[in-house]
Amino acid sequence: MSRNHPFYRLAPFIQEYMYRSGWKEMREAQVEACRVLLDTPHHLLIASGTASGKTEAAFFPALTALHEHPSKSVGILYIGPLKALINDQFERLKGVLRDSDIPVWHWHGDVPQSQKTKLMKNPSGILQITPESLEGLLMNRPNSIPALFGDLRYIVVDEVHAFMGADRGIQVLSQLSRIERMGGCRPQRIGLSATLSDYESATQWLAAGTGQPVEIVSPEGNRKLRLSIEHFSFPNARNEEQAQQLEYAQQAYHNFIYDQTHHKKALIFTNSRSDAEYITLEMRAVAANRHESDIFHVHHGSISALLREEAEAALREGYGPAVAAATLTLELGIDLGELERVIQLGAPYSCSSFVQRLGRSGRREGSVSEMIFVCPEEEDEEAQLPARMPWIMLRAIAVIELYVKQKWVEPFSARKLPIGILYHQTMSILKSMGEAEPAELARAILTLPPFRHFSAEQYQSFLQYLLQLDHLQYTEEGTLIIGLAGEKIVNNFRFYAVFKDDEEHAVYNGSEEIGSITTVPPPGYCFSLAGKLWKVEEIDSRHRAVYVKSSKGKVDTLWLGAGGDMDTMIMQKIREILASNDHYPYLAPQAKARLERARRLARETDLLKKIVLPAGGDSCFILPWIGSKPFRTLERLLKNNLSERLGLRSVTPLEPYYFVVSGQADAAEIAAEIIAECERIENPEQLLAEEEAPYLGKYDEFIQPMLVRQAFATDGLDIEGLKSGLHSQKPQINL
Repeated sequence: MSRNHPFYRLAPFIQEYMYRSGWKEMREAQVEACRVLLDTPHHLLIASGTASGKTEAAFFPALTALHEHPSKSVGILYIGPLKALINDQFERLKGVLRDSDIPVWHWHGDVPQSQKTKLMKNPSGILQITPESLEGLLMNRPNSIPALFGDLRYIVVDEVHAFMGADRGIQVLSQLSRIERMGGCRPQRIGLSATLSDYESATQWLAAGTGQPVEIVSPEGNRKLRLSIEHFSFPNARNEEQAQQLEYAQQAYHNFIYDQTHHKKALIFTNSRSDAEYITLEMRAVAANRHESDIFHVHHGSISALLREEAEAALREGYGPAVAAATLTLELGIDLGELERVIQLGAPYSCSSFVQRLGRSGRREGSVSEMIFVCPEEEDEEAQLPARMPWIMLRAIAVIELYVKQKWVEPFSARKLPIGILYHQTMSILKSMGEAEPAELARAILTLPPFRHFSAEQYQSFLQYLLQLDHLQYTEEGTLIIGLAGEKIVNNFRFYAVFKDDEEHAVYNGSEEIGSITTVPPPGYCFSLAGKLWKVEEIDSRHRAVYVKSSKGKVDTLWLGAGGDMDTMIMQKIREILASNDHYPYLAPQAKARLERARRLARETDLLKKIVLPAGGDSCFILPWIGSKPFRTLERLLKNNLSERLGLRSVTPLEPYYFVVSGQADAAEIAAEIIAECERIENPEQLLAEEEAPYLGKYDEFIQPMLVRQAFATDGLDIEGLKSGLHSQKPQINL
């Protein structure tokens, strides 16, 4: 390396860390990050694959700046989406900072109060925090913010794709602006992500409210991939013979997953907590039948922190094989060491999720990222035509083709009228201020970047409604304070979070906490948690606790949850896959044969040629080939605008694949009316029933119905996406 190389500009303790860790060179992202952060005031977006050194790229130059010019407060604020990710980064940073005098602190619900008190007495170094804990700081300790962040130099937002487009992302943007105002600081912002393709929207999000340009560091990845899709058919058991076939098929499915994982360090990703529990039980049953070791763990948001940490340690540090079934809690950037394989049960709903999960394996330089999709399908030859399509397997092919061939990842779309977060930030800011004149509060809120689409008149009527609900009240001096009803909301610890979190009961086996459940069965009944079966012995409703003992009973699903949203691009790729004769080398023989059967069925019917097909009797199928949001928009158009006109007595959605409708109109008439009605709609509110005001978020119930209605029409519906999705198919589809 020449003496001009960025390595020689880094602090000595960082150079020593790199020598100690056996680094042979700095990666491209790290070199470029040094140039931006050490030589310019620009914000920085680092978009590169998992294990590409993004964390070091952000922290090495930032820590060097702190080493050369120590800050008088916290110098680097790191915001992460998960406590587990913060804990992981906390340990990694302690290794980097071993020979420095820069402290690192973490702050969330599991951190002892004594550690938080030490930070408040001597604000310095790096603070790692979740958005929820940061909300608590800004709201409850406003007088401490200048000392805490007055000399803040850098803000690192990890996994920015997990925030953008979500309510938490709106909360984070509001918090960044509030920190700058309250602390009187202007830090550089650094965003980290492995799954971005829409750089323009991402840079706008990161820089919101600052006017500072954002530089992008996005080195080309050269990771080798090894992908495969396996398909398992579960026949419909209508008689004893079919029931036996179903049992054999399920055994083959479980044995396959077991054989692919039990000699390795591996992750099994599922799309729900219930599936993670189910597959762990089955894997443990296979291990018991074969008289082999139980090396299986479960990792999801309802497992106790101790058991989650045990699973992470087994994967990262254990000597032998270890397997964890997980949801998105292990999708984000926790370092799990040298994982050899990732199994995906079914298919993720997005390319973004696929990239994150794929990146969990093959982290070692020059190694291969290996992912096996295992797609089960309940096959019934007597089912309705669209139900005979292997939708899950088709979705798996679509996300692979879109990302691997086209490098496409879902674009980010910001909510224009985030009314629930408007309520949340209004109450949080008023709590921190104590009291405020209405105009003063309006200035504080409407100048935050996420709320620029709200008018002063809308905000005034918003405040008037909160006064009626007693969430706000006037003082004798005419200032606003939080009212009695508002105090009950704001003073509950759940207020810090803007996402919906169901109240859960903690589950104990003796004194050991196992995790939590939202649906509590009565005493004597059994359920699964942490991959084991438990029988309910006692329920303490007052303290929200359930006491259990180990059991051999049956399993119930104790969490309710819907699937994820899909983009129109994925649905149209599925249609393209069915229409083409392309061969996909990653399809195993059973998957390849199943795709050929699906293509043959599509060719033999009008499945790909018409949006609306006769289904027999007075029923029709509607296959619009659009994503979840425009699909839900079409559902409203059918139910609220066309049902009466077309004489439809039922509209049954199977989101986002197809509808089954029944009534007087034939297929051609329904297709023509859908297209015509799309053109007639000028305002999305025309798709809402009279007086209807559906909620989109956690705090929408406290907003006046007129504004709720406007927000849902603006952010909950996608009439333009529906129109463009249908029009893009006109050349191929006979409408």
